[in-house]
Amino acid sequence: MKRFKDFSVMIALFMVFLLAITFYGTPLFAQAKYTLKFNHVLSPREPYHAGFLKWAKAVEERTKGGLKIEVFPSAQLGVEEDILEQIRAGANVGQNTDSARMGMYIPGIAIMNGPYFVETLGGVERLKKMPTVQGWLDELANKFGFKVLSFSWVQGYRHFFTNKPVRSPEDLKGQRIRTPPAPIWQESVRALGATPVALAFGEMYPALQQKVIDGVELVYNNIPGGRFYEVLKYVTETGHIMLVNFEVISAKWFNALPPDYQKILVEECDKAGMETSRLIIDSEQKVKEDLIKRGMVVVDKVDIAAFRKAGQKAYEVLKIADVKNKVHKELGFTK
Repeated sequence: MKRFKDFSVMIALFMVFLLAITFYGTPLFAQAKYTLKFNHVLSPREPYHAGFLKWAKAVEERTKGGLKIEVFPSAQLGVEEDILEQIRAGANVGQNTDSARMGMYIPGIAIMNGPYFVETLGGVERLKKMPTVQGWLDELANKFGFKVLSFSWVQGYRHFFTNKPVRSPEDLKGQRIRTPPAPIWQESVRALGATPVALAFGEMYPALQQKVIDGVELVYNNIPGGRFYEVLKYVTETGHIMLVNFEVISAKWFNALPPDYQKILVEECDKAGMETSRLIIDSEQKVKEDLIKRGMVVVDKVDIAAFRKAGQKAYEVLKIADVKNKVHKELGFTK
């Protein structure tokens, strides 16, 4: 009888063991897997796309496949404004955007894409620690549903690319220059002397062909990526905006991730962003030389002082000059 009882206990323990293996080996008990669909408007040929792929690979490796990022170039998921609304709704999508568009929600943050606001990568890195900037990031997450993973992604310096030589703000008078559809972009271009025309990134090339616009203001790496050298002749190196980009996802979706995944997602985004930014800044001279070989002309004797002075009007028109001065003070900048 005792042997029978011992045998029964052994059978029971064996069944428990089998059940444990069965259940814990199923997805019910396995760690959930997550996918982020990340959208950007740039060409697959641009450095940013390679940077986003590097970020995706690092995140997948560190989470052992638990969190994957699928990168979609050339606005394959849709136009930026539509993606931002999906993000606010909590979708598992992300967007490469900028403070200009975030300025549609918090006006002051738009200064980060204003004329001559910061001019070095070091200045951008220091912005992360500024109290005012931290307050904006918290408000974007808590009030508007945007989690800014990083703004360590810098596309370079924006210049004017036209079909007439431009040396001063006066030379831009009457020139229709494409801008993204956000107030700080439009007022910056207007302050610098041109007439802003809001167009999506993908609409620029045909608009130049059809002479709907006379020029664009972009970073050097945008030009070969979009083949704009085919429809534009002159480069005016104003460097009027250091293009700081924001990598944004849903705060709701982010908060639902395991804490270690959250940490990895942010750390790798920052890391890839700074590496990509340095690569872009270092490569601008070579891109410039290649464009010259393709027939583009870099305008000499540009009155940078006049552009700097003119650019300040954008902050005044948008009533954010005081905000700019406040952040500059936090950074230790002097007039």
